[in-house]
Amino acid sequence: MPRSLRPPTAPPRSFVWTRRIVLTLLAAFTALPVYVMATSSLKPLREVQGEFRWIPRGLTVQPYLDIWRTIPLGRYFANSLVVAGTATVCSVTVAVFAAYAVSRYRFRGRRVFTVTVLATQMFPGILFLLPLFLLFVNIGNATGVMLYGSRGGLVLTYLTFSLPFSLWMLVGYFDSIPREMDQAAMVDGCGPVGALFRVVIPAAVPGIVAVAIYAFMTAWGEVLFASVMTDDRTRTVAIGLQNYSTLNDVYWNQVMAASLVVSVPVVAGFLLLQRYLVAGLTAGAVK
Repeated sequence: MPRSLRPPTAPPRSFVWTRRIVLTLLAAFTALPVYVMATSSLKPLREVQGEFRWIPRGLTVQPYLDIWRTIPLGRYFANSLVVAGTATVCSVTVAVFAAYAVSRYRFRGRRVFTVTVLATQMFPGILFLLPLFLLFVNIGNATGVMLYGSRGGLVLTYLTFSLPFSLWMLVGYFDSIPREMDQAAMVDGCGPVGALFRVVIPAAVPGIVAVAIYAFMTAWGEVLFASVMTDDRTRTVAIGLQNYSTLNDVYWNQVMAASLVVSVPVVAGFLLLQRYLVAGLTAGAVK
């Protein structure tokens, strides 16, 4: 029998058990911080501030009730949802049209454009903090449109990070979709835009979902720009968690409870869309 047609041999039992032990240890190491966070969120404050115990003595849900009264967590939560959701929609919309143009058309300056977009990912984000701050302040002074301290300004800030990566990711995914599908749609009477909406976008759903998850997670957990570009009215939940720390005390049990609460949207969305995320990240990898 040719070598290529032989059935694959089973790995040695030692390898199987070694893999199981390593994966178990890795899972335990990953779950350990979550366990500490969950148990600490159910402890009274005096027990959290005292000697740490792996098995808590008394459990209470009071911290989950107090997190909404100690600080305006609901307002911070709403700000994060609006900012992250708007940034995600804008990033996906612009990236879809731009990636379709880069993938399907050959135009002058195409290579310069793609290389420039990719080059923006080489610089650390902190380099853009002061220029964006000065830009927003000057725009507000000149036009009266207050971008600094507003949700819109924060959305524009997050687009500068998520849009280049989203564009490159979708370009690779659109390249993996046969051009014959576009041509067949045009033969049936669709124009370029009709082919995009009727053929390309339905076939690129995994890639678009992966881009949306990336953009949302980038905006949801960002701290540096949110701490500078927002005020008390537009503060996001990533910055609002710092308010559980006062000059006299730190409400560690409420910090842990609030951290678990604000993680629910991201974790739930990831679990629901995980299969699309994996398919979108691996699309075009061989090509």
